[in-house]
Amino acid sequence: MFATLLLMLVTLPQAAPDVVVVCPEAFRPALGSWLEYRTQQGHSLAVLSSAGSPEEIRRQIRDVARRGRLRFVVLVGDAEPGSLRDPVLRARCVPTHYAEAKVNVRFGSEPHIATDNWYADLDDDIDGDRTPELAVGRLTADSPDELRTMVAKIIAYERSTDFGPWRRRMNVVAGIGGFGRLVDKMIESSARQLLTESVPADYRVSMTYASWQNPYCGDPRQFHATTLERLNEGAWFWVYVGHGYHLALDRVRVPGSHCHILDVGDADKFQCRHGAPIAVFLACYTGAFDATADCLAEHMLREPGGPVAVLAGSRVTMPYAMTVLATALMDQCFQQRPATLGEAVLRSKQLSVRQSDDTDRQRATLDAAATLLSGSPEALAAERAEHLLLLNLLGDPLLRLRYPKQIRLDVLGEVPAAGSLHVSGTCPIDGRATIELVLPRDRLGFKPPPRREFPQTSAELAEFQGVYDRANDRRLRSVETVVRTGRFTARLDVPPDARGRCYVRVFVEGAADCASGSAEVKVIGR
Repeated sequence: MFATLLLMLVTLPQAAPDVVVVCPEAFRPALGSWLEYRTQQGHSLAVLSSAGSPEEIRRQIRDVARRGRLRFVVLVGDAEPGSLRDPVLRARCVPTHYAEAKVNVRFGSEPHIATDNWYADLDDDIDGDRTPELAVGRLTADSPDELRTMVAKIIAYERSTDFGPWRRRMNVVAGIGGFGRLVDKMIESSARQLLTESVPADYRVSMTYASWQNPYCGDPRQFHATTLERLNEGAWFWVYVGHGYHLALDRVRVPGSHCHILDVGDADKFQCRHGAPIAVFLACYTGAFDATADCLAEHMLREPGGPVAVLAGSRVTMPYAMTVLATALMDQCFQQRPATLGEAVLRSKQLSVRQSDDTDRQRATLDAAATLLSGSPEALAAERAEHLLLLNLLGDPLLRLRYPKQIRLDVLGEVPAAGSLHVSGTCPIDGRATIELVLPRDRLGFKPPPRREFPQTSAELAEFQGVYDRANDRRLRSVETVVRTGRFTARLDVPPDARGRCYVRVFVEGAADCASGSAEVKVIGR
């Protein structure tokens, strides 16, 4: 079947390709179902050899791009450094490009950055800006069987008929900064802004924070298990913010000890029960796909129960530029809604290198804070530009993103405490609706107990988990109803102690789709 399909792709008259696939000969049969699947979706593919040098491969990509329709580049195979000397290894690899590092070397990084961005930049030899014009991703398979696993995950993700709550869930795991008081404060403020402003109130966001003094830290001894649970329960995005290494994430540090978060040894524990998440590492080295030993992102990608795609840095990354890119990515995925993951990453990169203006308050605030620390807008621009190289998509750039349909809500803007809140709305699908009154993400519904001294008993540590669960549950009230012929109504009893800004959020799980919506309400005292 594969030979017939490939012959059709190569010999039959077709539109100019919108997809270039660079694939080793030995991997092409394992890629057959993906090629067929994308062709049936209407894509026109050009399959190129991986045997040449990076310069030769890029020249072939540019030749296809001159035909006017090219949008995606898919690299199939690892990029191990030994392939430069070993012909057997080279036969299953696609080389990456090594760009000179100019900014992150000041923070201890290697002098060169492994980057696939170079293949997606069609005019860097003209303007030198490194801004990509194509969406590029790499399936880092070491064998045909690993590639079949990745392909099966991609197709299963797009064909999934599970329209449950995982589609509106975002789980964030955060380590301790340790960059100094001012930088850590900027990172914490940016992360809070990212979660409260970039992600609509429709979505349920959890935070797991590796600071034992924070209410979002459960029992430190269970931090590893909690991290895995946030991954395995299913989510649209699973995000890690903090220090990272080639094979592991940072550790939870407590007085006299430290606790495990996640490393490559956990790969066999990745068992996503519902939707495989898109993993995003705002961290160093976790995406060092050119190393001899497979990095953490590669282990995640190749596991049947792991994430469907991973966005990660190949070398030392820096807090400011990572935050700019992450904010742009959240805006793309939650507000602009491009059709594919590759387009979301591409547009995020393109936007991240632009100067901020008065229309983007969030970016302007971040730039102003970072300028105070660096003392130079030019230094910030160089840092942002270098992160075009550092951040690589390990996964399929054609991965289709399925967004919840949008619900229109009819809710009064104010409601008294201990009163009744009437909610009605129109929904483009029928199904089971969950209607919730929730606190905003920058508020807790309780006063957490102070944590001035680290507990000395197992029972005291175990109490951390209950606080963590409460901190991540912002629901004040919840009811379920049924949407019929696109309409629904419900009533929520407002708690007597509720005050201030809150949100009504609605999620509808249908037989063939899902929908979500939210509206702000103000709870006033009687």
